Amino acid sequence: MDQAGERREPTMRDVAALAKVSTKTVSRVINGLPGAGQEVVDRVRAAARTLGYRPNLTASSLRRSDRRSATIGVLFEDLSNPFDSALLRAVEDRARQGGVLVLAGSSEDDRTLQGELLVSLAARRVDGVVVMAAGGHQDALQQERERGTPMVLVDRPPTFGSTDCVTTTNRDSSREAVLQLAALGHRDIAFLGDRRTLWTSQERYTGYLEGLAQAGLTLREELVRTDLHGADLAETATNTLLDLDRPPTALFTAQNLVTVGSMRVLRARGLQRRIALIGFDDFPLADMLEPGITVVRQDVPGIGRKAAELIFARIDGDTSPPVHAVVPAALVRRGSGEIAPSAD
Repeated sequence: MDQAGERREPTMRDVAALAKVSTKTVSRVINGLPGAGQEVVDRVRAAARTLGYRPNLTASSLRRSDRRSATIGVLFEDLSNPFDSALLRAVEDRARQGGVLVLAGSSEDDRTLQGELLVSLAARRVDGVVVMAAGGHQDALQQERERGTPMVLVDRPPTFGSTDCVTTTNRDSSREAVLQLAALGHRDIAFLGDRRTLWTSQERYTGYLEGLAQAGLTLREELVRTDLHGADLAETATNTLLDLDRPPTALFTAQNLVTVGSMRVLRARGLQRRIALIGFDDFPLADMLEPGITVVRQDVPGIGRKAAELIFARIDGDTSPPVHAVVPAALVRRGSGEIAPSAD
């Protein structure tokens, strides 16, 4: 206790006294440095646990020769989105293995907010950042990269050089989804997508167009709805499509929240067994519905692991050329995407 009666935080000297070693030895053990025998290591750790000692990692990073903070930053679009949260978990799992703390935030696809968060992470001396770039220009990301901060982009590639990224088979998998619908006999296949400023949206729309062309189908512009940011806008767009004089018999929804919105409309109208639906990105309980929702499922854990592998390699000094890793997605057939057009 101090003079004010408050409990004093134990220090490294307290641990050294209890373990009967020098403070230098305690420092080596706490920072994971070699030079102490296993018996000494165990004794120091036991003393630290007994006293409730917590190392000051910020101070330790200032003293370490590599100047690392044992933290990385993660900036994704919306951590409440199942895709983003699963991706974060995959990065966290890998970071935890190395004793690295993850500081995470949501940019809301806002370049200004993303820039502010980058500044905040840099002020906290993170060792590197994993980022889902906001739509549009990437000036803030480029500036941070040019300052020497190790960086890996996920889901969307960089528009500047010397930066690793991890994406999936957006175009190819979208084409595969459309071709499946066409093979079932669908000729009026609608596209519902996220914001057009996003690289993923552009790639998935291109895949949709390629699928139509490969199947010998003509694009109907009135069946294309984009800039649907969220389930509510997707619901409105789906209702509009279904009210056309010649409505679509199949929907390709190119983002998970868009899929949720379209699915709600189909179920509300009792059309979930008459109009086919394939969505890009899986979401919770998609397999529990009747019919189950057919999706293009990204390997989110695989993307996260690859991003973590790349960022830690760069932090450790890897200077090899930048990598664009592509983790394949898979078409998961559950029923909604296997509905043939009705005869009437």
